[in-house]
Amino acid sequence: MAKNSVGQTFGVALLLCVVCSIMVSGAAVVLKPTQSANKLLDKKQIILTAAGLADEAGTVDELFERIETRIVDLDTGEYTDQFDVEDYDFIAAAKDAQMGIDIPRAQDRAGIKRRARNIPVYLIQKRGQVDKVILPIYGKGLWSTLYGFVALDRDDLNTIRSLLYYQHGETPGLGGEVDNPSWKALWNGKQAFGADGSVQIQVMRGAVDLAATGAQHKVDGLSGATITSRGVHDMLHYWLGEGGYGHYLDRLRATKQGEV
Repeated sequence: MAKNSVGQTFGVALLLCVVCSIMVSGAAVVLKPTQSANKLLDKKQIILTAAGLADEAGTVDELFERIETRIVDLDTGEYTDQFDVEDYDFIAAAKDAQMGIDIPRAQDRAGIKRRARNIPVYLIQKRGQVDKVILPIYGKGLWSTLYGFVALDRDDLNTIRSLLYYQHGETPGLGGEVDNPSWKALWNGKQAFGADGSVQIQVMRGAVDLAATGAQHKVDGLSGATITSRGVHDMLHYWLGEGGYGHYLDRLRATKQGEV
């Protein structure tokens, strides 16, 4: 083969590609445990924030000891020990033919098409009793699926303490204002259900008149982001209703406070 021939050039390029591929693959394998650990740490931090524990003294792992993770069968509302709580991925399970179910179109207010049969919930312990229940939620906004948590007081399973989204692709300054601390603060103390047990929480268009009847069920809409606001409204109605955590919340209401 002639020096500096086309074949030699392609040969060097091919060898370089192979070497680089091996290095990248090797790095991915070596770093996978670290990436998995960091992902779990991030998840715990998000849940602690939703629980209102993130600013307390202690490491993430120490604070997370106050949280009990259980997996719920949404069809029955009962806990199941069928899955490992740390490895179970309910988003992936929703796509599985056996582990997920199709949501009838007329009932799919969250716009997600399928959901897992089983979903983890997080029980916040305080003085030996369950103080809050944190429920994962997700649904369609304008440009993306929003993933988050809603925290309810265990005492009445009605008072919302936080609504937090940790992943979405909504427009910054518009739908992305779901991340605005001022808007997130509006949720604390709102009532999710009416006296008849139906889901009554509403994300309004514009500001809420706090003196008006039913203001305890209403939250200001996101300015200039009507579709994202509607998405938040609809996913809460889906997940807090019969198709989501309805059976589980009914089961908790039937038990004594703190009994899990």
